Amino acid sequence: MIENADISAVSEFVDCFIGVDGGADHLLAAGITPRMVIGDLDSLSCHSRATFAHLLCHVSEQETTDFEKALTRVAAPMIIALGFTGGRLDHTLAVLNVMARHPERSIVLVDEYDASFLAQVGETRIALPAKSRLSLMPLSDVRVTATGLRWPLHDAQMHPTGMISSSNEMAAELAVIRTDRPLLVTLPREHLPSALQAAARVE
Repeated sequence: MIENADISAVSEFVDCFIGVDGGADHLLAAGITPRMVIGDLDSLSCHSRATFAHLLCHVSEQETTDFEKALTRVAAPMIIALGFTGGRLDHTLAVLNVMARHPERSIVLVDEYDASFLAQVGETRIALPAKSRLSLMPLSDVRVTATGLRWPLHDAQMHPTGMISSSNEMAAELAVIRTDRPLLVTLPREHLPSALQAAARVE
């Protein structure tokens, strides 16, 4: 469930909102008009459908999730995806599947508790207060070196069914992650600016 406080938490970092299917209902409740509403629209309320009629992008195919429908139709250097985690586990796993298949996109998943993004191939630097929670979760077979953590990793082979590093934490105020494939990084939502900075691509 998306609360107005969740929308407010990301508002200062975005220049527009996209309603993804029933997510448009939450924007309407918050008094926000999205730039468009994308999805198969099967969970969009009649009120939102009428209010945003001129903004609807109906994608009827069922081979992709609404998250992927939106992702492949929105061009932006950074996407903050709010309301796609929590609730049904299969929905959360489907979102992670899409992120793993689109590592070229800079996406930060945000919910009530966390901000998550893919650390890209090469080096990612993350600035956080010491003792902050920082979790490293592989979405595929990946080799990782991570310094600045309470439990550092040195050329570790990680895999979704093998080694992971959940609930690690910062030993200092800078963590450096080096990986040969994208790696999911999760930190507390209160440090969203740090997640956005670390997730940004430098062209």
